[in-house]
Amino acid sequence: MALHKPYADIPGTIIFDAEMARIGYHLNQFCMSLMQEANRQRFRADERGYLDEWPMTEPQKAAVLARDYNRMMALGGNVYFLAKIFSTDGLSFQHAAATMTGMTQQEYAQMMLDGGRSPAGNRSTQENSNGESDRGSQHVARAGNRRRDRQWQDPGSLLAATVCRLRIFPALD
Repeated sequence: MALHKPYADIPGTIIFDAEMARIGYHLNQFCMSLMQEANRQRFRADERGYLDEWPMTEPQKAAVLARDYNRMMALGGNVYFLAKIFSTDGLSFQHAAATMTGMTQQEYAQMMLDGGRSPAGNRSTQENSNGESDRGSQHVARAGNRRRDRQWQDPGSLLAATVCRLRIFPALD
């Protein structure tokens, strides 16, 4: 029997729960293997060959090869494990987050410095872009200081707001 997931209603958000952990187990283990320099070298030398050593699904392997982080997360990848891939590629967390939102790194950084994305229309698929429920209840976004409104944002946005201030992703060695 499937569990009820009230958080599945958050638009554009993939929650890494126990089910996703099971689905992405081998993908995330592959990512963790990149903590070792020898494995990063092997992966850089023959990405497909290295991926074939892992019992991941073909869609997971294709997402890694395409560096499609959103697809990897939809297939069970955890962003903190996926960080090993973009770090292996020499990219910062901020750069990767920007690609996941369809923004440039500079646009993403500025959005986060300006308080992150607006919560209006981002709390529930039942909510319209004005922050009002399409079902008639009063889920109206608060007006005012966007930094004060952060408490209404999803945790991923809050994390990204913190992470975007990092200029260099720490070395994995």
